[in-house]
Parts: sequence; structure tokens; C-alpha cells
Amino acid sequence: MKTAVVGLSACGKSTLFQLLTGTPAPPHGGRPEARLGIARVPDARLERLAQMFQPRKTTPATVEYVDVPGVSRGAGASLVDLPALRGVDALVHVVRVFESELVAHPDGSVDPLRDARMLDLELILADLDAVERRLGRLENSIKKAHKAEDVSERELFVRLKAALEDERPLRDVELNDEERRRLRHYSFLSEKPVLLAANLGEEQVRDAAGVLDSSGLADFARQAGFGLCPVSAPIEAEMAQLAPDDARAFREDLGLEEPGLDRVIRTSYGLLGLIAFLTAGEDECRAWTIRDGTRAQQAAREIHSDIERGFIRAEVVAFEELAAAGSIAACREKGSLRLEGKEYVVRDGDVINFRFNV
Repeated sequence: MKTAVVGLSACGKSTLFQLLTGTPAPPHGGRPEARLGIARVPDARLERLAQMFQPRKTTPATVEYVDVPGVSRGAGASLVDLPALRGVDALVHVVRVFESELVAHPDGSVDPLRDARMLDLELILADLDAVERRLGRLENSIKKAHKAEDVSERELFVRLKAALEDERPLRDVELNDEERRRLRHYSFLSEKPVLLAANLGEEQVRDAAGVLDSSGLADFARQAGFGLCPVSAPIEAEMAQLAPDDARAFREDLGLEEPGLDRVIRTSYGLLGLIAFLTAGEDECRAWTIRDGTRAQQAAREIHSDIERGFIRAEVVAFEELAAAGSIAACREKGSLRLEGKEYVVRDGDVINFRFNV
């Protein structure tokens, strides 16, 4: 999964990206450029499997993040042509909620709802520019050859243009499977699901839910295709410098059940309807990312295409049952280890061993 981290300047976007991925800060004075980084998806189930199997290697699921230069009002169209944004599955919009006398807001005041609406509009305008350019090329092509495929695509893009001119994002446009296939090769940004990462100050963290409600972000994020996650980049940066026990005590003092970074990663992971199945053994314990609703034979492809091609059966046990039993052998004795066929729909947390023959 590839996710772009976007936001206005001075919102804490790059700080959050660096904390999520462990990527060092860019040199001062350099030209702002998109940066790539990888974050591990926290999964206590994988840690438990590693304790049980003592594998030589433990491999978590990952999320790829792209740190995009800050967007200014009226400059959203520049995002469409950024190579780093091609193939992005979702957006994390870091919204500034914290106040600071040292870091000025580019619009002169902190207003999270205004900023969330503004960036959403910038994405719409960026897509409108791209749609209009594509319509121009289609018109020229139709004049020359009048291909039925171009005519059909023009009809689709006229609909998209009408929605965007009405300031509606493309994620709100109803599309059939064929239309979605046609749009797969375009990098339309307002079509992507958005996670609003509300960047709070330390004094706001204790009442995060109240701050999100009073700011209007909670209501704004109830739209289809949106998610909302409170985080505090300043606090996360401070905790990153502490020993694990000290960081845990700091979180408990603030009333936080888990690191905010873990919450951002998991929420952006889940926003796309992704789940993880697990494999476990002496060689490796690993989490594999699939779409919710994926069938067993297609899930096998994530490991290797040969396993999909030669699929026979899947040995499946729910993680909770394996953890309670203590071993695969115990699950087999209890009957909780099941044999499933290729049509079985994999569930989040399934521990699977695929039987195959090529």
C-alpha cells in the first residue's frame, strides 16, 4: 500500500513522515522534493507468533509513505504531475490543530476545518485541470479517427468534469466496474480515500475527542471515504528520544493507550479495507497484506504465484485459537485447524499454511 502524506506548510507533515518511517530530515536550504519511506504495521499477533515459533526472521506488513511538499492555496494542480504520487492508494492529510507562537500558520490563524476543506478543494481543482486536459486530447482524437472507445471515454470524462465543477470530489461519483477500469491509469487525487491526521498540541491531547468535535473535524470526517486520527507530532518526537519504559510512562501520564504513530499507520491501513493474514514457522513469521474479501487461492499469490497456481488446500486456524492452544499440533488435536478450499474468504488474523503442488 502506498500513501501520500499531504498538507499545508507548517502543519507538521514532514515531522510526522520522519517519525512514521524513520527517514532522516532533509538538509536545510534544499529544494523541497517528494520523499519515500516505509513504515511497519504494528501487529501484536505477529509478535506473539514470533514468541511461539522463535523464527529466524519476523516480517511485518508495511505501508509505503510519500512525503509531498507543502501545498499552498491555489497550487494544488502541481500535485497531479508529481511522479511520486502515481499509484498512490490513499492520502494522509496532516491538519494543524496545535497553536504555536514560534511557528506561524501560512494563513495567519489556526483553523483545522478551513484547512481540511481547502485542501479537499485543491484536490478537486487539480483533478479538474487533469480532466480538462484529457478531454482536449480525446476531442482531437475523435475528430481524427472517431473510435467508439474514445467516444465512450469522453462521455465518462464529461461526467467527471461536471462533478468537479460542482466542487464534488471524484470519490463521490458513482462508477461501474468498466468505468473504474478506465480510470485505473489516471492519478486522480480526489478519488482517493483520505485520513485526516489531526496534529494536536500537548495540552490538547488529553481531550482529543473534544478538540476534534469542537474544531469541526469530527463532523467533516464523517463523509464517505474519510477517516480521522488524532496524533501529536511534537509528543511523538519527544517520546522517540526516550527509553521504551520512559516512553510508556509518558504515554500513560497523558492518558494514551498506544503510540499515536501506531494509530496513524493502522488507521491508514484499514482505510483501504486491508487486512492481514499470517504465516508462521521456524524460518519466518510474517504478516501478508490483502484486501478484505480476498479468497484463499488469490491470497496464496501474495506469497508466490506458484502457490496460487498449484493450490490444493489451505490449513487455517484463527490467531486467537492458535495462541490459546499454544501450537499447531494442539490445534490439530482440538480440531480448530481447518482445511479450506480455494473459495474460502480469508479473515483478518487467519494463520495459514498453503498446500500446493506445481
